[in-house]
Formats: sequence, structure tokens, C-alpha cells
Amino acid sequence: MAHPKKRQSRARRNKRRTHIKLRLPQIGIDPVTKEAHLYHRAHWHDGKLYYRGKVLYDPEATSEE
Repeated sequence: MAHPKKRQSRARRNKRRTHIKLRLPQIGIDPVTKEAHLYHRAHWHDGKLYYRGKVLYDPEATSEE
């Protein structure tokens, strides 16, 4: 296993770490419900599960009573 010959300074170490930072999550607006949600994630609105503007799951439609 390789070991450095000289100790790396704090400035050089911190320069390398400047590219590691948090990013804000991307928020999208659903075209049907106008609801804000995370991109590439399904979201609930009025008891229905939506993804890409389409209803994925509607509990009222699947209930057989």
C-alpha cells in the first residue's frame, strides 16, 4: 500500500474538498395537479398516487364493495 512521503498541507487538502458540497433537491410541478414534488418520484394528491401526470394508484377505483 502506498504512503505519502510528505504530509499534505491543510490548504491543499481543503482545495480538493471544495468540490464536495450539498445540492438542493430539484422540485418539479405536476402538469395535472399543479403540485410541487421531487423529480422522478411519485407523489400523493387527494388520495391518488401520481407520476408523470398520470394516476398510478387510485384506492377508490380498486375497492370492490
